[in-house]
Amino acid sequence: MAAFKYILVDEPAAGVCRITLNRPEKRNALSNMLRGEMFAALEAADRDPDVRVMILRGAGVNFSAGYDLSSDLSVDHPFHTAGGFGQWPRHVTEGCMRMWDLAKPVIAQVHGYCLAGGSELAVACDLLYVSEDARIGHPVVRAISPPDNQFYPWLIGMRRSMEMMLTGDSLTGREAEAFGLANRCVPLDELEQLVLDVAARIAMVPADIQQINKRAVHRQMEVMGIRTGIRAGTETQMLGALTPSAQEHLASVATNLNQALSDRDRRFGDNRERHG
Repeated sequence: MAAFKYILVDEPAAGVCRITLNRPEKRNALSNMLRGEMFAALEAADRDPDVRVMILRGAGVNFSAGYDLSSDLSVDHPFHTAGGFGQWPRHVTEGCMRMWDLAKPVIAQVHGYCLAGGSELAVACDLLYVSEDARIGHPVVRAISPPDNQFYPWLIGMRRSMEMMLTGDSLTGREAEAFGLANRCVPLDELEQLVLDVAARIAMVPADIQQINKRAVHRQMEVMGIRTGIRAGTETQMLGALTPSAQEHLASVATNLNQALSDRDRRFGDNRERHG
């Protein structure tokens, strides 16, 4: 297995490849260098005949707080996306589609913050298991734009997704389970074993059959328009980012990232401004 700087890769059980986002000091913020390593590991596992299923999790107290806004996200993309207006949201959604199109299932193991780009990454996985302390959402709507990958209406319906988009509030782990975003929610100390148990059951099915099982579900969602809808959403994301309010916030991000995020969330009392 190749050596990585921003992720850890291990094999906790037969047929199981586990990838850990390993920037806990940055709340596993998704830089393009980390994303490149993650996609390389996922694709290597997909080619490995000994792997039947992959697990994606985060080191430390969070899954991922989102994209690394302290880095230059315009460079070092892990794969090519055609340039022009809306290049970044199209790049993000293409990454999610790459994960959907892997032959082998990917399980997201989510605890703590799973925000913005972190939530987009988690829902790109085929299965999603969360802990009770999870906070899943897209607070970026308070200051910039809707998500790059607009999956919420598809997974939790119009009313609940509308509330999230108009407030930027996050779902708890229990809410994610109740609303159908997550397969199951358990106490934090039970999450890892639950995911390993599910992975072991998946690994008992031959990989050549399992890839058809995975595609069967995706193809039905695609017939209903999910791939077209999510890709169409990239244009509205880019339009949102061009509004005067978004441009003002992005300028403050460039000046002082931590202060800008605190200013965004202070009135709401959550994320980095959450107390207790």
